[in-house]
Amino acid sequence: MNLKKVLSPETVWVDLKADTKDGIIEEMIDRLVAAGKIKDRDAALEAVKERESKMSTGMQNGVAIPHGKTDAVKSLVAAVGLNKDGVDFDSMDGAPCTIFIMTVSPTKRTGPHIQFLAEVSRLISQPAEREKLLAAKTHGDIYEILTGK
Repeated sequence: MNLKKVLSPETVWVDLKADTKDGIIEEMIDRLVAAGKIKDRDAALEAVKERESKMSTGMQNGVAIPHGKTDAVKSLVAAVGLNKDGVDFDSMDGAPCTIFIMTVSPTKRTGPHIQFLAEVSRLISQPAEREKLLAAKTHGDIYEILTGK
């Protein structure tokens, strides 16, 4: 999947402020609403929080992948944000998360969601790529690292 088809400079952020799991999820949803990517904030927020309540999406190596499915979106919506201070996300390795990858997708369409996560996972599985992301100073830097442009 071409990440440029899903991400935009308005959906990548170097400066997430929240310091809790719920706060990160709400901040990312609010920023997606502000970017015009999500119309029904409450439905999207409920979908992501409901999924998170079933099992934490805090992975390893400082990465969390909060996501949800809702009919409030017609196609895959995705965002990537950083909080360089780290946030407890109940991750598998117990470490705070610094890289947050969020997706909100339609209930009946799993293909694009899986393709996006596979592509981003391929990138961030490499320590050098995670280091580049965490060294990013601007939203544009993150976008370039993820999309190669």
